Amino acid sequence: MESLSPLLVVSLTLVSLLAGFIDAIAGGGGLLTLPALLAAGIPPTQALATNKLQGTFGSLSASINFVRQGYVSPRRMRLAILCTFVGAAVGAVAVQHIAPGALRQIVPVLLVAATLYFIFSPRIADVHGERRIGEHAFALLCGTAIAFYDGFFGPGTGSFFVIAYVALLGLPVTAATAHTKVLNFTSNLAALLLFIVGGKVVWAIGLPMALGQFIGGRLGSHVVIGWGVRVVKPALVVVSLVMTCKVLLDAGGVQWLRQLLGA
Repeated sequence: MESLSPLLVVSLTLVSLLAGFIDAIAGGGGLLTLPALLAAGIPPTQALATNKLQGTFGSLSASINFVRQGYVSPRRMRLAILCTFVGAAVGAVAVQHIAPGALRQIVPVLLVAATLYFIFSPRIADVHGERRIGEHAFALLCGTAIAFYDGFFGPGTGSFFVIAYVALLGLPVTAATAHTKVLNFTSNLAALLLFIVGGKVVWAIGLPMALGQFIGGRLGSHVVIGWGVRVVKPALVVVSLVMTCKVLLDAGGVQWLRQLLGA
């Protein structure tokens, strides 16, 4: 790590600022920061840990702004926050003992479904919809399950949380995005603590990137508050499509499609 130049650290910080901005609006900031860390020569485990450090600050910054603007109340989310923390921690431990191969086959299908939902669902709007389950049931089911997935694998977590809040609790898309950032912060923090205990975080890089994420998250949350569904919906579609393509490429797209079709 001593060979990293100041210019590289500054470049990574700028990447994290852009990622924090995008992540606050639609998620998927890790699509920028994790490859950047790997390209900088950071070993994969340390890159994942450092990515969680800077991502935690970005989601914290966005969450603080959403709370201050009255879009979300952490007090009302206490059970969801607890379930998310536990789910993410269990997932982060499980991935160290279980290969996530099965999830690699399923995730592209889920991301395609999420993209189609964002495009065609009339629920994706800045108006309240129909509530289908209670908040406690939502916390226990969705908070735990999606957070476990985040700790275990991760791509698309923000999209899945937004869909759950819109489809099951009937929240407007801006409020759904605000609630999602609080739970994103919670799951990031749970995984980060485990990485810190394991001594995997590269602090000399992670802390400058965390500053970039904090600024980017703040700026992105202002865009969500000011523009609402006009910017969030298309951003969710684009990010979901990009994540789908990335997961397919990582899994070997043609081979994955053949396996899915049973060919």
